[in-house]
Amino acid sequence: MPSSRRALLGAGAAGVGLAVAGAVPSLAQANPGRPRPSSNHTPFPPLVDDPAGILALPKGFSYAIVTRTGVTKLDRGQGRTPSDHDGMAVFDAGHGRYTIIQNHECDPGADHGVPHVKGTVYDPSAVDAGGCTVITTDRSGRNLGEFVAISGTVSNCAGGPTPWRTWLTCEETEDRAGDTWEEGDRSGVFLKDHGYVFEVTADGKADPRPIKCLGRYAHEAVAIGDDRTSVYLSEDADGPNGLFYRWTAPRGVKLGPGVLTRLAPNAGTLAAMAIILDDGSVLPDVAYLTSAQLGRPFPVRWVEVPERDAQSKNVREQFADNQVTRGKKFEGVWGTDEGVYVVNSYAWDEGELPTDATPHDGMVWFYHYRNQTIQLVTYFPHQPTAEDGSAAKYGDLTFDGPDNVTVTPWGSLVLAEDGAGASHVLSSFPGGPTYAIARNQLNDSEFCGPTFTADGKVLFVNMQDPGLTLAITGAWEKYLG
Repeated sequence: MPSSRRALLGAGAAGVGLAVAGAVPSLAQANPGRPRPSSNHTPFPPLVDDPAGILALPKGFSYAIVTRTGVTKLDRGQGRTPSDHDGMAVFDAGHGRYTIIQNHECDPGADHGVPHVKGTVYDPSAVDAGGCTVITTDRSGRNLGEFVAISGTVSNCAGGPTPWRTWLTCEETEDRAGDTWEEGDRSGVFLKDHGYVFEVTADGKADPRPIKCLGRYAHEAVAIGDDRTSVYLSEDADGPNGLFYRWTAPRGVKLGPGVLTRLAPNAGTLAAMAIILDDGSVLPDVAYLTSAQLGRPFPVRWVEVPERDAQSKNVREQFADNQVTRGKKFEGVWGTDEGVYVVNSYAWDEGELPTDATPHDGMVWFYHYRNQTIQLVTYFPHQPTAEDGSAAKYGDLTFDGPDNVTVTPWGSLVLAEDGAGASHVLSSFPGGPTYAIARNQLNDSEFCGPTFTADGKVLFVNMQDPGLTLAITGAWEKYLG
């Protein structure tokens, strides 16, 4: 990095989950009209080990297992719950019930892949691969049914809910028609291109058509802009590192149920983010920023993608490094009424960190719609012990690898860890502290898809391996409100 740019950015600082108060956006609400968090947060109590050895929680909190891979049954004779639970959204179904739409991040040939159900299949050659299921539960976490909503997709990682109560599921892959897949003694050839976003409904009326206007790449997560004319998308990729995108609808188009699916493949404008520095140059990678820049807004320019379906070259490879701002593992995305949060999980791998950049164990950003600026609101400095998992000896005091993110009904954040050592669910206040609110006691598998019910009663979260959906209840408002 040129010395002039280094001088513009300043030096980093040490600590865990650093943030600065007063220099961040107001905590935009998931549900306008609910109280915003105060500046004085009641810390979550220490986590208490679970006698069952599954989930450590603060005193007074409890959990129920909603689904379990290979154990709980699907409706309509469709088999049993698929594996690799990942992103999900929850919607109020009335009468104390909730509807969950859930991703399964499976590659073809998985032991418990999503079964092909007539009318739900995108690519018939992607057997026992990814997809989504729809789950009905109540406030106690009682399983009231689950069925397949889309199948024949690949590696459905995260996605995002829409204001019209559907789910956008994202394929984190760049597989092409004609590519072969192999798993154990099973193999096949893809009949269709993959790496798309699909819209999924909770009513069982599947429409497994890709939303091609949002591009074909290793999609991670997505959020609908507040005016329903824009979509924000993250890319979890390296070699080169991934990008953060904005899609803008054609003039006169407002998004609603099924609109994205019906649009032409070249509809609207897909563009990649470029963070602009004081001298007018483009920040080449987010890893050049450190905790010294917490709360500082940077202008953003959006650079149009030349060929969004990536038929000749991966989308991220279509840009020179001085055109856009890259980041290793652009992950969770969640929209609010003021802007959108986006997460970078970590960057410390040799060969995947830009020259002279600073290793880190996680970043949370906030992009402001109206101002068209982005700012770092939470920063996890790199701890070398995180690389080999030895930081786990510090229990619930060290955090790394934030992945999925959600905004709580009170405006604060919940992050799911996918790092080294013990995995946590974290409560994070932009401009304030970060607390552990759950720990995986079963293994070192990541947490995925945290999502709150609109009434603030239940936090649903997934443990990807062995494939558990958990309903966590307790005095949330005391600690998050």
